[in-house]
Amino acid sequence: MFPAEDELAEAARLIRAGRLVAFPTETVYGLGANALDSAAVHRIYEVKGRPAASPLIVHVASAEAAREITAEWPALAERLARKFWPGPLTLVLRKSKNIPDNVTARLDTVGVRMPAHAVAMALLTRARVPIAAPSANRFTQISPTSAEHVRASLGGHVDLVLDGGPTDVGIESTVVMLTGPQPMVLRPGMIGLVELEAATDMAWGSAGHLESAGAFRSPGLHARHYAPNTPLLLLKPGQALPAGRGRVLDMPEEPAAYAHRLYAALHEADAEGWDWIGLAEPPDEPAWQAIRDRIQRAASG
Repeated sequence: MFPAEDELAEAARLIRAGRLVAFPTETVYGLGANALDSAAVHRIYEVKGRPAASPLIVHVASAEAAREITAEWPALAERLARKFWPGPLTLVLRKSKNIPDNVTARLDTVGVRMPAHAVAMALLTRARVPIAAPSANRFTQISPTSAEHVRASLGGHVDLVLDGGPTDVGIESTVVMLTGPQPMVLRPGMIGLVELEAATDMAWGSAGHLESAGAFRSPGLHARHYAPNTPLLLLKPGQALPAGRGRVLDMPEEPAAYAHRLYAALHEADAEGWDWIGLAEPPDEPAWQAIRDRIQRAASG
């Protein structure tokens, strides 16, 4: 599924005019605004109900465009961009002065990535500006993997929704910080620590950083996130099911297929009116780290 040229042109015009456009990436659908326009970025926070301490990821059409919004572009950033871009990897780097403070939660760093989706790239190319875009849903709720999910969550608060069909990866990008002496994974994704270390021939750290001012270096690090309205239970082998009407989701056994299916399955079950939704706890293995992160946060609280 690919939008018509006139729809893409209108989406690009809206972005340049400071409006909001939801669009597909390979991970989830994003709620996009001109990343150089602080008023447009403020609308993202308003529509999502997102706290100001949670920074946004900026999407670009090329590594050259990424260098224009960063104050530093170390050799490691170039190496990772050449290996994994376009793709689900966000690089956190020192930001340039042209990025508004509300994009980055007033931090001195910015997360940037080049998405691997034809519709996202078509929009970025036509808009000719970097696009700040968190997931296109209300804050802490299940991320959208289809245009229908966006419309159900945000309704008429979005000026245009570009429908590119279901997303491929299905969960958010890996976020890595490259500003310290050792590169760090801030948010796990389907590009895992094993792949990052193999691609860079060096050891990586793994931590979710919280600044003293209360702002996270990466989105997606709040204790409760990605959550359905229906209580989500993580079930251990042999665990008795709780009382009430519930549904245990039947999920794929392979990590990539599981990630692709996860949010769509949660959206479906959440709309069915159960008392609870159950998921068998996935293996505690590196390939499952990002999936475990998402469902543990979704089940929190």
